[in-house]
Amino acid sequence: MYTIDKVLHIFKKTPNSLGKNLCQLLRNKVEECPDNILQAYKNEIGTYDYRSYKLVYRHIIDLACALKEFGIKRGDLVGMISDNRREWFIADYALLCLGAADVPRGCDSMGTEIRYILSFTGCKVCFFENERQLEKVLEHADEVPELTDAILFDSPDELTMERAALLGIRVHKFIEFEDEAKKASDAQRAAIEKEIDMTEGSDLATIIFTSGTTGTPKGVMLTHDNFLAQAEASPKALTTAKDGDIWLSVLPIWHVLERGCTYIIIALKGGIAYSKPAIEIMKEDMKIIHPQWLVGVPRLYDAFVQSCYRDAKRKGSFSLFTFNISMSIGKRFCWAKDRFVGLVCRTSRMTAILDRIYSFLPMIFTAPFYGLFNLFVYRKLVKKLGGKITGCITAGGSLQSETDLFFRTIGVKLIDLYGMTETAPIISIRNAKKPKSGCSGKIYPTMEVKIVAHQDGVPLSDTDLGYCKKGIIFARGRQVTKGYYRRPDLTKDIIDNNGWINTGDFGMLSRRNELIILGRAKDTIVLLGGENVEPQPIESAICRSKYVESAVVVGQDKKYIAALIVPSKDRILQYANDNRIMYDTYDSLIETSEINTLIREEIDDLVDEKTGFRTCERVGKFTLLNESFKIGKEINAKQIVMRHKIEKLYAKEIKALFAGRNSSNN
Repeated sequence: MYTIDKVLHIFKKTPNSLGKNLCQLLRNKVEECPDNILQAYKNEIGTYDYRSYKLVYRHIIDLACALKEFGIKRGDLVGMISDNRREWFIADYALLCLGAADVPRGCDSMGTEIRYILSFTGCKVCFFENERQLEKVLEHADEVPELTDAILFDSPDELTMERAALLGIRVHKFIEFEDEAKKASDAQRAAIEKEIDMTEGSDLATIIFTSGTTGTPKGVMLTHDNFLAQAEASPKALTTAKDGDIWLSVLPIWHVLERGCTYIIIALKGGIAYSKPAIEIMKEDMKIIHPQWLVGVPRLYDAFVQSCYRDAKRKGSFSLFTFNISMSIGKRFCWAKDRFVGLVCRTSRMTAILDRIYSFLPMIFTAPFYGLFNLFVYRKLVKKLGGKITGCITAGGSLQSETDLFFRTIGVKLIDLYGMTETAPIISIRNAKKPKSGCSGKIYPTMEVKIVAHQDGVPLSDTDLGYCKKGIIFARGRQVTKGYYRRPDLTKDIIDNNGWINTGDFGMLSRRNELIILGRAKDTIVLLGGENVEPQPIESAICRSKYVESAVVVGQDKKYIAALIVPSKDRILQYANDNRIMYDTYDSLIETSEINTLIREEIDDLVDEKTGFRTCERVGKFTLLNESFKIGKEINAKQIVMRHKIEKLYAKEIKALFAGRNSSNN
């Protein structure tokens, strides 16, 4: 008689063993904590249901039986076009149990991108979240000639199924596979268990296509061992994580950060609660779930900070005044305390000594007020995150210093990490107990990093420059990808014969092995005068203005740099009302001299010699855009600017910036 308990006994491993593949990782954790919550998800009426490790594992094995009967076998590549949800996790693991690998993408992806990926990888079967995602394929089904079967998590209607059939694609309901899975026999389940043990760590687990910030997406091949490597080191890296912690899942599940964290959560015997990246939905879900951990991109945390200010404003002028005072004093205290106790990354001992000297008095003077505001203000803000939050992990973009300081002020650990899809993804991570600002933390236990000299972004040698030297970041370890799918030429360009991968980022190492990110080599702007300008630090500085939502710096082969700026609409409208600026529409408002002067002054205050920028890095001209950047259009799913797309979309505006015709020119 097949039972989960019997199987776990047969395949019993040594304590804390993760196994040689991701399926063994889950099976071993089921043995160790069968009753821990693994999944929390919303049911049909919008309330959360909970499933244990034992129940989820049984569901996975049964679904693997059904998919095997359907014809999926070892080595197959299967598409997964969906956002995060409990079915994604079940389907992903069922495929892994069969020795297959998925090719995932999110619902924000455009049809051309999805069709390219499915065609390039030759997927015959693909999971879709709903009819809308399937439609992206059906509109040009001839571009995916090998796709024969589509499985939809949300059941489609008969018309969609008939239309797809006419185009040569059979459509199936996921619920039917789940029903079929319940009929699996003991012999079928036992066969799946044996199939699991045939998978080696070097076998392919997924092909994640890069988000296309620089052109055609590239398929990053990641193995079971790539993910297991960082999962094994997670107890050392996330020392504050505890058995049974709940992690709120809001990022697209195909995103390598969310994907990597999923396996880390399992290694730490935690649970996953599914939500949405919309800040208001997320906040409501956190009140119900009370998670200990949240994984997100910087913009998510920026949005949380902005929502806190909006909430204070809604309560009235006195509440807003109190909130602003509390945050101003709190930030001052945390700024001083961090410098006094050494929680700021420094590359010079003298700077660290000076930090202690000039931060002592501000820390002492503001400490009593901080304690008072902590009782009446900061604790209420923590409750917006569920009240039990241990830490928030952020990656996938530049973390704003103001956002970092806000979270420090309210007493929530914001753990910045650095990595890339090609390293599954973690290369470095901040200390979970005492995160330092000014860096992306220490090198992850399974990785090694070296800094290499360069000229215009091209490495000059493979010699490590050592500590406190600026150069290109190279990384090596078990987490490094096997390469790009069907592109050995591109793989050779990025990974050398000794296994070192060129991250394409500029950085330096502190004497305590902390990684400081200084910019992106591929994004470097070279001016006509020969000056190399890194746009990201300038963009980050401009975005510190409360009146700026997004900024993109341009100027390749020009005399000066310029910027495309998306103003913060709510703040601009409020400024106009407070200053009695006459306007008809928002579009006409951002063209007024008053608003352009406001933004000009903000830029000049934030980007000048006093704030550490060279003369060539000052923004000569700018133009204001009337709409926020959208995922799939100007930014990718990781909310990173796709510069090549912006250059095409705003070619006219960019041309005007360097032709002297823009109204916001100085």
